Amino acid sequence: MNPVPVSLPFADRAEAGRRLAERVRPFAAADPLVLALPRGGVPVGAELARLLDTDFDVLIVRKIGLPGRPELGVGAVAEDGHVIFDDTALARMRLPRQALAATVEAERRELERRSRVYRGGRAMPRIAGRDVIVVDDGVATGGTARAALRMLRQEKPAQLVLAVPIASPEAVEALRPEADKLIVLGVPDNFRAVGEWYRDFSQLSDGHVTAILSALGGHRQQPETVRGVRIRAGGQAYLEGELTVPAAMRGAVVLVTGTGRDDPRWRAIAAVLRRSGYATLVLDLVTAAERAHRIDGVDASVLGDRLDAAVAWLRRSTDVAERAPGILGYGSAAPAALVTAARHPQDVGAVVAYGGRIDLAEPSLPQVGAPVLVLLEGRDSFIRELGEWARRRMGAETDLKVVSGAEQLLQETQEWRQVAMEAVDWFDRHLEKG
Repeated sequence: MNPVPVSLPFADRAEAGRRLAERVRPFAAADPLVLALPRGGVPVGAELARLLDTDFDVLIVRKIGLPGRPELGVGAVAEDGHVIFDDTALARMRLPRQALAATVEAERRELERRSRVYRGGRAMPRIAGRDVIVVDDGVATGGTARAALRMLRQEKPAQLVLAVPIASPEAVEALRPEADKLIVLGVPDNFRAVGEWYRDFSQLSDGHVTAILSALGGHRQQPETVRGVRIRAGGQAYLEGELTVPAAMRGAVVLVTGTGRDDPRWRAIAAVLRRSGYATLVLDLVTAAERAHRIDGVDASVLGDRLDAAVAWLRRSTDVAERAPGILGYGSAAPAALVTAARHPQDVGAVVAYGGRIDLAEPSLPQVGAPVLVLLEGRDSFIRELGEWARRRMGAETDLKVVSGAEQLLQETQEWRQVAMEAVDWFDRHLEKG
């Protein structure tokens, strides 16, 4: 978690949600779900879910305050009934857990009431296997968020993210081990209370929460349009692929591989791009017949011919690529992406070349005019030298980064997420200029 400079205070909770969206977007890939802690986290989470086009619901957790000082949290009750105490704080105050029994019972009753009001008879959404983003309007002590995260962890999410606009330094340190990713826009040293960092921090009622849930909760608002495609790529070669268009679209990216387009992590990278507003055309440049006959090592120029045809089809036969699209090429398709960028400078806006021997595109490199990001699989010095050599041959803006552990792309979760994040950042920087 690395806070970035942020203008404070926030105008209101909705603005805070909008400002969180771009930081959270790369982590909303695997069937994502935004869960807001009511009441204050609901307008933040609703705006975040709307912009990322994710499922949205509430997660009800009640703070346990000291008797007579309810604002001072020393624990929390989660929606599954589990109670978490801040034993360090209790020890400092020499207060046994038993002294809070009445408070715990009262908070349990309030939690049940809110569950009836907010959800009625509706069950909690499925957690297992999903990217779950927990949202609040801010964190002072971290007790409530900790209880929420520990409860969710037991349900085995694919990734557990805590995203808040503002937090105290102490809460950040306490919560860091509880989430796979902690996203905080501001961590001021002079933090005293969450409300001080909002110009409008109006109190919210149950009516506010239920109205937001009725408008947004439970389902995605903007379904994607998906269509299978078959593109003739010269002679008897046909490319099978899938074109997916988000409702809110700001560009297009062609994702090409030579090893099979159906791998779930490759599709997850495409999903991250779509959540960033890019239509995706996912293709395998190696034909079904070549795979059936185990034909390996198709020449980069031949794969470039096929990618040329795919880009031409996308631009001429659809309305999703009025601007020149980006290309993300993986493995043997990485040099093909550079071949196509060199041949058709008006039709390629930016390239991400991931893995593969991009030096195999040597004859085309001097003609590459689109900005190129080279992502290396691991730190092999020979492969890096080849990548740097290829960069020097290009006349375009280039960058080179090592994706740590990326040799394990098909096995490990965090590596493909990093590839997706780097690709989104590169296309955001360069396709918008098209």
